[in-house]
Amino acid sequence: MAKNFAEIGFSSAAKKLQEKVGSRATYARMEAQTTYDGMSKFEQSFIAQRDSFYMATSGENGFPYIQHRGGPKGFLKVLDANRLGFIDFKGNMQYITVGNLATNNKVSLFLVDYPNKRRLKIYATAEVVELKDNPDLHHLLDLEGYKFRPERMMVFQVEAYDWNCPQHITPRFTVEEIEEVLKPQYEHIKNLEAEIAELKEKLGQHIKN
Repeated sequence: MAKNFAEIGFSSAAKKLQEKVGSRATYARMEAQTTYDGMSKFEQSFIAQRDSFYMATSGENGFPYIQHRGGPKGFLKVLDANRLGFIDFKGNMQYITVGNLATNNKVSLFLVDYPNKRRLKIYATAEVVELKDNPDLHHLLDLEGYKFRPERMMVFQVEAYDWNCPQHITPRFTVEEIEEVLKPQYEHIKNLEAEIAELKEKLGQHIKN
C-alpha cells in the first residue's frame, strides 16, 4: 500500500503545533495529495551519488540514536524502486544501531548533497542480513577497489520519502570535488610553467649567442 511521508511523520502533537502556527492547512493538503509509489529515477540517481548518509534508530529505552554511514560514492545501492541496501563495515563494535534494530526495525535515513544544498529524508523498515545467508546479495552490494571489512548487510524497504527545504544548508565540498573544479586552473598553470621554461631556454640561448 502506498504511504504518505506526512502520514508517518506528522504525529498528533505535530499537527497541533501546525494548527497553532497556521501551517496545518497547507500540510493537510500535502497529506491528501502526496503518496509514495516507489522512488523515481531522480531519487535513485541522487542516492547513487552519495558517499554518506545518516541513519536514526530507536532503542528499547526510547532514546533515538543517529549513526553516520560513509563509503565510496554509491555504496548505498538502489536495489529497485522500493529497496536500498549496503554492506555494514566493521567498526567500533558498539552495535547500538544493530541492537536497536533487533527490537524496532523502523529507521529514518537522511541524505545530504551539501554542494547543491539538497537533502532527502526517507522512512524505511530495515532488515539485517548475514553475509553467509545471501551470497547473491553480498555480490550485488560488494564494492570493488575499496578496502573494508564486511560484517553484515542491511536492506531498507522504503516506506516514504520527502525533500527538505535547502535553507541553512552550508555548502561543503569533498577534496575530490574541489580538485575537479580546480582541474582547469591546474592545467592552465602547468601550461604557463611550460611556456615560461621554454622562454627561459630561448632567452638563455640568445644571451649565449
